[in-house]
Amino acid sequence: MNKSELIESIAKKAGLTKDAAAKAVNAYTETVIETLKAGDKLMLAGFGTYEVKERAARIAHNPRTRAEIKIPATKVPAFKAGKTLKDSVK
Repeated sequence: MNKSELIESIAKKAGLTKDAAAKAVNAYTETVIETLKAGDKLMLAGFGTYEVKERAARIAHNPRTRAEIKIPATKVPAFKAGKTLKDSVK
C-alpha cells in the first residue's frame, strides 16, 4: 500500500473526503518526524512505539578490496510494534 492508497482507505473508513484524509496523514507524519527530531518517543498503545536509536561507530570492509571503511556513529529512527499489532498479524 502506498501513501495515496492509505489516504483513500482512511477516507472511506472515517467517512472523510480524500483531501481531509490527506491532511490527517500529512499531519501524522509531520508530528512523528518533529517528535523524533526532538529526541522524544511517540507511543501509541497497542500499535507501537517510534523512537530514535543510536548506532555506534564501526569498521566495515569493502568486499572487493578488503579495505577498511570507518562508519561513523549515527542516529536512526526505529519502530517497535505493540502487542495488539503483533497479535493481529499472526
